[in-house]
Amino acid sequence: MTGEHQKLALLLFCAFVALTLAITLWAGRRRPGSPEEFYAGGRLFSPMENGFAISGDYMSAASFLGISGLIALYGYDGVLYSVGFLVAWLVVLLLVAELVRNCGRFTLADVVASRLRRPQVRFAAGISSVTVSVLYLVAQMVGAGSLVVLLAGGHAGTGTRTAAVAGVGALMVTYVVLGGMRATTWIQIVKAVLLLAGALTLTVLVLLRFHGDPGALLEAAAGRSGHGADFLAPGLAYGGGLADRLDFLSLGIALVLGTAGLPHILARFSTVPTATAARRSVIWSIGLIGGFYLMTIVLGFGAAALVGGDAVRADDPSGNTAVPLLALGLGGGAASTGGTVLFAVVAAVAFATILAVVAGITLASSASVAHDLYATVRRSRARRRAGRTAQGPDGESAGEVAVARVAAAVIGALAIGLGLLARDLNVAFLVGLAFAVAASANLPVLLYALFWRRFTDRGALWALYGGLGPAVLLVVFSPVVSGSPDALFPGADFHVFPLQNPGLVSVPLGFFAGWLGTVTSAEPADPVRHAKTQVRALTGAGAA
Repeated sequence: MTGEHQKLALLLFCAFVALTLAITLWAGRRRPGSPEEFYAGGRLFSPMENGFAISGDYMSAASFLGISGLIALYGYDGVLYSVGFLVAWLVVLLLVAELVRNCGRFTLADVVASRLRRPQVRFAAGISSVTVSVLYLVAQMVGAGSLVVLLAGGHAGTGTRTAAVAGVGALMVTYVVLGGMRATTWIQIVKAVLLLAGALTLTVLVLLRFHGDPGALLEAAAGRSGHGADFLAPGLAYGGGLADRLDFLSLGIALVLGTAGLPHILARFSTVPTATAARRSVIWSIGLIGGFYLMTIVLGFGAAALVGGDAVRADDPSGNTAVPLLALGLGGGAASTGGTVLFAVVAAVAFATILAVVAGITLASSASVAHDLYATVRRSRARRRAGRTAQGPDGESAGEVAVARVAAAVIGALAIGLGLLARDLNVAFLVGLAFAVAASANLPVLLYALFWRRFTDRGALWALYGGLGPAVLLVVFSPVVSGSPDALFPGADFHVFPLQNPGLVSVPLGFFAGWLGTVTSAEPADPVRHAKTQVRALTGAGAA
């Protein structure tokens, strides 16, 4: 990459960072002091604003960089990611959006706590939410590192990548600490507009290059993919044997069911004033996200056709840089002004995507730490105090927000370290792992708490730990971590689980554990609390 590329891209980066910081300072001019302001932005956003923000939260680096890269490398099999991410929103719309808005306050644990009493349940839900958020953050950090390597012409060393990832982490902590949900939401809205505009521009240019003929695009993609006709048929990535086919099924289950359990998506439903507004937000987001994922299919095949599978793989074996390389080619190549401008714009949009998404996830995870973990421990200690007065509500609220700000910094540091460790993995693949954990632990307890009359505290604990534990363990002992050249530890081999995505096993285990814990529980379910939860979920009576 030439110095001209780097200067223009860095200029655009600096312009966007300055814009987002200005938004943060503007939105945070009234420093959020209460949990409602910090976690939910005062519940003042309209359905359209929240729909754009949800889209900005969901359309991550995995979508823009990872999915298109997988399609460029694996053709038909890579399209599964686009389809799975989109279909998942039907589950959110039909089963989650309104009910979560009515029952919850800020986090997943609030929804479960509206039905179940024991503080251990809230604590377990907080642990699960933080785990999912950190896994999701790692994917964004890997995307940031890949982007910087590309900007440096493929010659960036470990120090450059480390500095880039650390910079993204520092920015996201700044957004969360200074502006809370209000600033994060506006950053996501701006980012969604930029991303949709950038993807639409590239999609139109790809289709114009092939005179609007999708058949010609697919034929050219197959010809330059290095796989011929197999590129357009199932099985290129997941057709090697029974394990590959099961991995394909496992990934599909994780993608379709995982969205409804993502903490940062659930948190977005608390930013609107009513449950009806939450449903309308989802309808807005489905339209925006659906259009975007259709465009990622065109971009993936366009990269295969115009850049070539071998060139994409040579620049980044995981395919994370396929879209920037496509932009460079569409603009006229590395030596052209058009290529320089288009590449720089796409790189800036990708960087904007990473900044906005990590801010949203960091806010959700810090909310879980402060509102679920810290607050639960604090209340338990207060109850154990003999003859002492517990802290008042104002002091509790101020302390909770302060803890959330500290938690944002700690989680950011953890995500930076893990992102550097997983730097050679595809970002869409990493997000698939986060979705698997969310579908295995968060979704079972959420659905049981909302719909099952007999559900008990013991069932909730078993569902959370019975889904979270197996999902994490199966990933640790899978080919993702060891036993393959592309693993986190390629020199070691302690994998015993053959699948790369644990969803096929861990999701049923989570639901089964919740059922088993309930039916074997000595404590009966509380029919009164179930009835109150049903009324609140369906009507909004008593909702925050």
